[in-house]
Amino acid sequence: MHLRPLFSAGVLALAATTAAHADERDTRAPLLPAYQQECGSCHVAYPPAFLPAASWQRLLGGLERHFGTDASLDPTMTAALGAWLKAHAGSGKRAREEPPQDRISRARWFVREHDEITAATWKRPAIQSPANCAACHTQAEQGDFSERRIRIPR
Repeated sequence: MHLRPLFSAGVLALAATTAAHADERDTRAPLLPAYQQECGSCHVAYPPAFLPAASWQRLLGGLERHFGTDASLDPTMTAALGAWLKAHAGSGKRAREEPPQDRISRARWFVREHDEITAATWKRPAIQSPANCAACHTQAEQGDFSERRIRIPR
């Protein structure tokens, strides 16, 4: 018996039954295990509320050229993740605007939240870029981006 089809069917069923949109501040909502596994293997599994549904759709539609990397997934997994991301995408005020190039780090809310960070700080070897949330947000993997848990590496 092949477990992959059963796993994919289960992911699709879970994604289809989730209908509520996440509030843009709700970054601690439990992440779909398949999302954590597939997306979190290369970078922080960003909370879906960080982007609007249209941005997530475009990102999933271009996984073969995902910010310079081929992050392709099989069509069943892509569909399951797409349904889940759509159901949990940002729907509040800050998520209404689609950021340039669908980059979280270029969203207006992100830029406002990080306006005190200098260009030199972003380039520090331990940080490397604004997309590396876990470099400063010590609990980013758990969806906690609280200012109380920030540690900016030197």
